[in-house]
Amino acid sequence: MKYKLKPMNFLIRVFVFTIFLIVTANPAQADGHVPDVPAVTARAAILMDAETGRVLYAKNAEQKRPPASTTKIMTALLALEGGNLQQEVTVSPRAAMVGEASLDLLTGEKLSLEDLIYGAMLRSGNDACVAIAEHIAGTEANFVLMMNQKARLIGAINTNFKNTNGLPAKNHYTTTRDLALITRYALKNTNFKKIVSTRDRVIGTQNMHYLNNTNRLLWNYSWVDGVKTGTTNEAGNCLVASATREGRQLISVVFYSDNRWQDSIKL
Repeated sequence: MKYKLKPMNFLIRVFVFTIFLIVTANPAQADGHVPDVPAVTARAAILMDAETGRVLYAKNAEQKRPPASTTKIMTALLALEGGNLQQEVTVSPRAAMVGEASLDLLTGEKLSLEDLIYGAMLRSGNDACVAIAEHIAGTEANFVLMMNQKARLIGAINTNFKNTNGLPAKNHYTTTRDLALITRYALKNTNFKKIVSTRDRVIGTQNMHYLNNTNRLLWNYSWVDGVKTGTTNEAGNCLVASATREGRQLISVVFYSDNRWQDSIKL
C-alpha cells in the first residue's frame, strides 16, 4: 500500500528544509551566534550609510516626533545653497528677540551669513536662524515654505517644519528616517561638512561671539565629524551624528534619548 503525502505535511517539510538551507549557509547563525542588536534608550533611532542610503538599524524610524534644534540642519543647508556666505546680514528686532538658546544678537548688529550659520550650528543660536531666514527669504514664514519644499525634494515626506530653529510648535515634526535623509543630502555640501565638524570658532566683528560646538562627540572621538544636537522638553535629548572610518561614513539619529551620546556610539 502506497502512502500518500498529505499537502499540509508536504508544505511543512518544504518549510523545514528551506530553514535548514538558510541556517547552514550562514556560519554566524549556524554556530548559534546572532549579531547583537544595539540596546538604545532612544524612543526612535536610525543608522544609515551616508553613501548608499542603506538603513543598517531602525527603531520607530517612521514615528513622527519633534526634532528640536536638529531642525537647523535644514536651515543651514538652505542658507548654504541660497546665500552668499560673505554677505553682511543686519539683525532685525524680531531676530534679536528670540530667546532660549541664542547668540544674544543685538538689533542692528551686523554679521556675515557664514558667521550666522556657524552660530546656528555650533552654539545652536535660535536668533541666528531667524536672521538667516529673513536675509534669504524676507520673512521666516517664507523660509519655512522653502524648508518644506526642500524636504519633499529630498524624499523626507513625513516631515513638516513650522519654524527655522526647532522651538516647540504645533505640527513641527519629522522622523529619524527623514532626518537621516536630509542629513545625508546636506553632507554632500562641502561647506556644510566643514561647519558641522568644527569644534569651536570666534565670529562677529562688532561683537565677538565665542562658539563651542554642543556636539560632545566631536571632542571625544576623532572619527566623529558632525552634526547637530537638539533638546526641548517635548523632544527630549536628540542627536544627529556622523562618523567616518576607513572611508565609510555613517549617520545616526536618536530622538528622545536617555543618553544620546551612548546611544549614538552604540549605533
